[in-house]
Formats: sequence, C-alpha cells, structure tokens
Amino acid sequence: MQHYFAPEVETASREELTKLQDQRLVETVRRVYRDVPYYRKKMDAAGVSPDDIHGTADLHLLPFLSKEDLRSQYPDGLLARPVSDCVRIHSTSGTTGRRVVAYYTQNDVDMWEECCARALAAAGATKEDVVQVCYGYGLFTGGAGLHGGSHKLGSLTLPMSSGNTDRQIQFMTDLGATVLCCTPSYAAYLAETICERGLRDQIRLKAGIFGAEAWTEEMRREIEEKLGIRAYDIYGLTEISGPGVAYECSEQNGMHINEDNFIAEIIDPVTGEVLPDGEKGELVFTSITKEAFPLIRYRTKDICILNREKCACGRTFVRMTKPLGRSDDMLIVKGVNVFPSQIETVLLNNGYPANYQIIVTREKHTDNIEVQVEMTSEMFSDSLKEVTAREKALVADLKAMLGIKCDVRLVAPKSIERSEGKAKRVIDKRGLYKG
Repeated sequence: MQHYFAPEVETASREELTKLQDQRLVETVRRVYRDVPYYRKKMDAAGVSPDDIHGTADLHLLPFLSKEDLRSQYPDGLLARPVSDCVRIHSTSGTTGRRVVAYYTQNDVDMWEECCARALAAAGATKEDVVQVCYGYGLFTGGAGLHGGSHKLGSLTLPMSSGNTDRQIQFMTDLGATVLCCTPSYAAYLAETICERGLRDQIRLKAGIFGAEAWTEEMRREIEEKLGIRAYDIYGLTEISGPGVAYECSEQNGMHINEDNFIAEIIDPVTGEVLPDGEKGELVFTSITKEAFPLIRYRTKDICILNREKCACGRTFVRMTKPLGRSDDMLIVKGVNVFPSQIETVLLNNGYPANYQIIVTREKHTDNIEVQVEMTSEMFSDSLKEVTAREKALVADLKAMLGIKCDVRLVAPKSIERSEGKAKRVIDKRGLYKG
C-alpha cells in the first residue's frame, strides 16, 4: 500500500496546476450548463456562456452559488448525473434552514477518500497506524470521509462514531489507537477525561486530525500538551464533499487545498470582488472533479487568507489559513464585529479551560454579551473576593481584545454541558436571526 503523498500533483508547479485546473473547469462548466437547468438559468441571467470560459482567468465571470440556492433546489435540483449513477448522499444538519443534500457517484467517493488519505498521510499516518474515527457517521460527512481515507491508506480503522466516551477510551487504550479524528471540542473533552482518570500513560496517540468547528492555536496547544500529540487541522464542508478539501502538513502553517479537485478564491463578502492573495475575505470554492454535485463559485461564508508560496514540506498546493470567523456567524454587538475565537483566545491565555458559552441579549435596544466560563478545580476553591477579582480581570482583557465591555460569570467546573459533536458556543437571544 503506497503512502498517500501524491507528488505528481501535490508538488506540481503553479503552471502545471493552472493548466490542469483550466482544463477541468472548462469541462465542468460545459457539463453543468448542459445538464443542470438551474445552472443554465443562472448563467444566462448573468449573460455568461460556456464559450466565455477558457480557464481559471475567466472564473470571475461566473455567478456565485449560495446555500440559499442549494436549499431552493432541495433535494435534487442541482444534480448533474442521473440518480441511478449515484451511490450515496450526505446532508447538512438543517439547523439553520432547509437541508442541503449532496449526491456522490462512486468516482466522487473515491476522490473524496483520496483527499482524506492525503490529509492522514500529511499528519504522518501510514498503514502501520490505528486510526480512531470519532466523528459522527450517517448523514454527517465527518465519519465517512476519514473512515474512507483511513481505508485508502491501509490503516486499521476504528469506526467509533461520536459519543460513549467510556468506550472511546477503552478502545483507544486496548487497541493502541495512534491517530485520533474528531472535533476539537471533543478532543479537549477526551483529553480532560483521560487526564482525570490517570490514563495518560496508557494511550499511544501520536497525532490528531480535528475539524468541523472553529478552534484556536491556544486550544491546539492545550490538546497537544494533554494528549502528547501533534494536532492537525482539516477543512471541508458537506456541499463541496466533506473533510479533506484542505489539510495541514507537518509545518502546520496553513491548510493545503487539494487544487487538482477544487479551485479557491477569496472575495470581499460585501461586494463580491475577487481579492488578491494575502488579503482576508470570504472563501469561495469551485469543484472541478465532482460528477454528481459539482458546485461553481460556492460561497462558504468562511473568512480566511490564501497563500501560494511553496511550503517547506515540499507541497505547492495553495494554503488557506484556519478560518478566522464566518461572515454569517460573526456577531455584531454595539456596532463592533466580534468572533467567538477572539473570546476563546483571551480565556485560554488566562489559564481557563476551553469550556465556555457566549450569551448575547438585547434590552431596550442595547446589546449585551455575557461570557460564562468554567473555572478549574483550583480556581473553584478561591474565595468570593478572589473569584470577583478574576472576573474583573477577564472583563478588562476582553475589552482590550474586542473594544467593547463584556460581562463575565465564572461558573463551577463541568457545569457547562460538554459536546460530543459541534460545540454550542454562542446563544444569541436577540431574535435577530431565523432558523
């Protein structure tokens, strides 16, 4: 079984990558215009013909696609192949609106699993490893993607799914798991539980691949220290394929986008203008190898920066930063843009665990943020005076970071509900959003 580092594409020159993307983009645009009425209607409305697209330099001529488009075409209005050619679906949670259903042909599944195998290999995994997959299985893409990637790599795969922490730790120790795949919040919970039970010396983990939710560098360091591993970021979204669209290498300096399958752009989230590399904006993806559900210029709402400099690992694929926030879950409070990751950074820098909730309310047209933060067991033994002093210190640090005042309430250890999936960090009670 080969090690899934694919030098023919992962170390190709920029000219070679552009030539490959040009060819695949032209083919994809022609196909969706011919086979998907909704795309044809959007392109006609934008005054764009497939004959106008000769390569990536013409990508900006094509109209954007949004999640609202996908929801309006539920379940199969964007399907580019007959249902009889498809072998699987995955779906978004639908917690903020109508579900999005993504279809896969067998070739689509193979491509996706190849991308996930590359991510595992970039984290140092080989066929000798035991990969414990704690992402949810089923309609969610996390479990299926890393499971398939692990099989491609030839590793022993533990298809644990999410939850049942006692069983997770039992299999981790008994079967000698060496690579952990889950959300960062669940990794932090597992690390906390392992340390509390005195099992740190009984685990053999060397690496973790964590994604599906935002996390900070401070949280990365905390997980690495508690589990004795290197923690790698992975990026993906159901609409494009799932995890494995981009992945970190040993340099941990941005995530390499699988450019033989996806074209990335950064745009101004307000104007839609394409921004040059190095500028922060909204990430847009075009899939150029998907058969059943190819998306053209799909707006992810994730805010990041692209870097096309060759990485020290040898890969030439463009790198994206860890998402710096989202254009749709960014909180606007008292006219100030607030990202939960900013608050998390302050908390972790002050020695608090990565268990907190941000509650936003509005009274008499005035917004208020309350940050509820768990104390460590040592802090919990502090006097009331000391706890009050800690709260005041956090209020000051948060104001320095955000530019506005937040209320802080320190709560007892483990009083905030733990997450075995995506952590629920923000509770917005202002009634500003539907769904």
